[in-house]
Formats: sequence, structure tokens, C-alpha cells
Amino acid sequence: MKPWLELAPHYEQARAREDSLDRLVEWPAERDLLGDVAGRSILDLGCGNGGKLAELVQDGATDCVGLDVSGNFLSGLELIQGDLSELDSVPALAGRTFDRILFLQSFGYAKDPVRTLKAARAKLADDGFILLTRTHPIRYAVERAEQNGTTLGEEYFSTDEFSYAHRWNDQITLTKRPYTISDLLNIFSAAGLWIETTREPQLSDDARRRFPHKQAWMNKHLGILLFKLRPLGSAS
Repeated sequence: MKPWLELAPHYEQARAREDSLDRLVEWPAERDLLGDVAGRSILDLGCGNGGKLAELVQDGATDCVGLDVSGNFLSGLELIQGDLSELDSVPALAGRTFDRILFLQSFGYAKDPVRTLKAARAKLADDGFILLTRTHPIRYAVERAEQNGTTLGEEYFSTDEFSYAHRWNDQITLTKRPYTISDLLNIFSAAGLWIETTREPQLSDDARRRFPHKQAWMNKHLGILLFKLRPLGSAS
């Protein structure tokens, strides 16, 4: 978690840019999948400074909580400094349930992905769902293939951890566990969840014209995967 503590301010700066893919692609798609949040309770796991949760509160969401290790929070919200890998050990969450639980690009920090998802599932209210997003694994496979002089297939199916200097701050090195689409599906199943909806959002026509460099990046790296997950045995 230490790298994220150092990267958190850079993330907020990057998200504020006009050409941020989070602003152009990720958040609009996430917001669409969340639907009407009026009167809904929301738990945002890995909430950053709480900016997205604040927007949901403005849209009528109630009893909202954000959790993040950074502690660099906006005021006026219930935001807790803590580790999403240890949900059962967060006193402020004990006995509480939520209509919507979010892992917006934060799930990769879970030490034990299945355990973390099971703990989140236990905190879902009736008819609740989890919205989870992950970077498309092809992105990392492409980058590693170029770096190592290997092929896309070799790197996509590699199980070796890899490290790289982050583009927001090249003094910070991140270490990642590679994953495939099947890895994600198996984690969801093992955690007792089924996929109601999956999306791979793209830039709008207007954004493609305004930011051709971002479209070039998307053409190469594919972008992001969004999953709307419900407990097995539940129906939408």
C-alpha cells in the first residue's frame, strides 16, 4: 500500500486533467451502471480523496462511507482511513450493510482477492450489488511484450510479478500481479458472485476528435473492464 500513499496526490491531479481517461471514459460508464442512487447507501472501497462519493451524495445517495489508506480526504463526508483487505477489522463498518459497494480501480490492491470480495458481499443489503472495475489485462501484456521483446501471448499468460515506474511519478515503482480475464471470472465465482453486466467503455465520438492521443492509447491498450456483480442466488 505504500506506493499508493505516494501516488494518491498524483492520481487526483491526473483525474483533474481535461483529457483524463477517468473523466472521459471510466467515471461516465461507472456512473451509468450505478443508475439512480437517490436514497441508496454506498460504500466506496479505495475511494481516494472521496471525490466520486461526493458526487453520488449530491445525486441523493445517503448513508455513504468511503475507505482509503491514504487519509487525504475531502471534508463533509464519512471517510475512513483503512485497508480494503481488512474490511472485517474496520470498527466503523461493523454491522452495516450497503446498497452499492464500489471497487473503482482499487481491487488490484486486495491482498487476498477472494477473501476481500467475500467480506464485501457480506456487507451488501438485499438487492445490492458490487461495481468493480479493473484495467484490461491486455494493457499490461502489451507493455511487457514491448519492454521484454516477447510476444503478447507470452506476457498475457505469464504468472510472474512485474514492476514498472509509474507515469504519474517515475520515482515511484509499482509491482503488479498479472491476471487474465479467466482469473477475474474465477475470483468472482469463488467469492459467490455472478456477473449481471460487463462493459468495456470507449471514448465518445466527440472525445475522439478532441483527444486523438487518447484514442491512440485506447486502440493499443483497450482501456478498462466494468463488472456489476451480485451474490449467487439473487436476482436483479
